[in-house]
Amino acid sequence: MYEVLEKINLSFNEKQINRFNKFIEIITGYNSKVNLVSNNDIKYIFEKHIYDSLALNLFLTGYYNGKGIKLLDIGTGGGFPAVPLALAFENIEITAVDSTKKKIDFINIVKNELEINNLMTLCSRVEELDKSFKNKFDVVTSRAMAELRIILEYAVPYLKTEGYFVCYKSLKADDEIKSAQNALKILNAEIIDKIEYTLPVEAKTTRNLIVIKKKGGVSSLYPRKNGAIRKKPL
Repeated sequence: MYEVLEKINLSFNEKQINRFNKFIEIITGYNSKVNLVSNNDIKYIFEKHIYDSLALNLFLTGYYNGKGIKLLDIGTGGGFPAVPLALAFENIEITAVDSTKKKIDFINIVKNELEINNLMTLCSRVEELDKSFKNKFDVVTSRAMAELRIILEYAVPYLKTEGYFVCYKSLKADDEIKSAQNALKILNAEIIDKIEYTLPVEAKTTRNLIVIKKKGGVSSLYPRKNGAIRKKPL
């Protein structure tokens, strides 16, 4: 199945394949206890979750030249895209954040069993991260967390100026982009790319990476508390 990674400009050696197979084995065993992915998806962990996570390489190959990157994955859930990215790209320093302790505990089990040295975990709400995390990261990612105009406020303040927020989205990407224009203006950010790709499943499933660039400073008011972000999106 790993041969399909060629479509997103990736190939794995035997060691990497073994580590990914072990990851699939671990998540399959733990899913009934922690509800990491839906039961309908458990047979398609690679196609729907690992491959989807690794599609970030379509962005990386266009915007970075192999240099060290500090990446923050917000709302990481069962570790997507953080864990696949950490396994595939050892030169990327990844911080995975989620507010559900059971899910962070699971990621730590994977981290320890697979000896993933470039992955750090934080159990916290994103908007409650220490101020030292603001303006720190080259890239922020988010997959299946919230509508774009909402997730922007969680993500952009943690980027360095000229850094990129890459948001995984479905076919509704264009509608979400339209409704996010005010948030982009307030947060001093702009959409610079939309990268389309297809998951390797029978029914054609189109996905998008929305690439947002932080142009300059952001008010210290952001991100607001979760209730305010959800009730009154920018």
